[in-house]
Amino acid sequence: MAVTTSGRPPGRLARTRSRLTTTQVLGVPLVWIVAGFNILTGLWLLLSSLKSADEIFSSPWHLPGALHWDNYSRAWSEGNFGVAAVNTVVVVGGTAVITLVFAAPAAYVLSRVTTRFNGGFVLFFALGLGIPAQVVMLPLFVVMNKLLLVDSLFGLIVVYVATSLPFAVFFLTGFFSTLPVELEEAAALDGASAFRTFWQVMLPLARGGLVTVLILNVIQHWGETVFALVFIQNTDHQTLSLALLGFLQQMQYNGADWGGLFAGVAVVVLPVLACYVWLGRRIIEGMTVGSVK
Repeated sequence: MAVTTSGRPPGRLARTRSRLTTTQVLGVPLVWIVAGFNILTGLWLLLSSLKSADEIFSSPWHLPGALHWDNYSRAWSEGNFGVAAVNTVVVVGGTAVITLVFAAPAAYVLSRVTTRFNGGFVLFFALGLGIPAQVVMLPLFVVMNKLLLVDSLFGLIVVYVATSLPFAVFFLTGFFSTLPVELEEAAALDGASAFRTFWQVMLPLARGGLVTVLILNVIQHWGETVFALVFIQNTDHQTLSLALLGFLQQMQYNGADWGGLFAGVAVVVLPVLACYVWLGRRIIEGMTVGSVK
């Protein structure tokens, strides 16, 4: 029996399937399931923040019958979210900028100056990534208390910078290593000093890595709670995560205001989500470039 073939070239879908490996065939649907679950959770959070407390429990999966925008105003005023938002912007912004100021020169030197100690220094910063915060909490509090930096925004910035430097230096060291050395040699032939070469030549080229570290630092510290709960004691210095925690504790005395609580959670989460949606592609590009040499 003769087998007839159409002779038509395979379609786009068939070519795509032929290029996929078994891991990709199994992994892509799993990734979409996880992404869909997170998107639906975010939408449910936003819809719940616009419902009344009774409506949240009576019809949790339905659209709100009326939009209760007063949940946000109540959370903002009674939960002291206004002051907390300003404090969070100051702490997170200061931490990100100071971390880059220290990490960029250190990473550049580790990637360019070749000595027998370089490997040990890079390993030292890599080891800092594996130390849990709970292990250093007590000795860090004792030191900060002696320096009179407990219960101050500057003290919290110092703690955040110290815990952020290992990743920032380790990441940027790999990123600077990918930049061509010929550019530095050309700048040296033109008479540029080492600092000028770093500031005007290499630092602009490393903009992708710097932006990636900056964004990851902001996302890491925007909702940070453990260090803030230990080192901040005055409500005037509290950050958004502490304001949300205080608003939850108020519910024990003022009654269950679930609509206001969901609105408070949305206030804490939405800026980070917006930042990631806006600059997510740049994060992936920076991490991809920094991981390849």
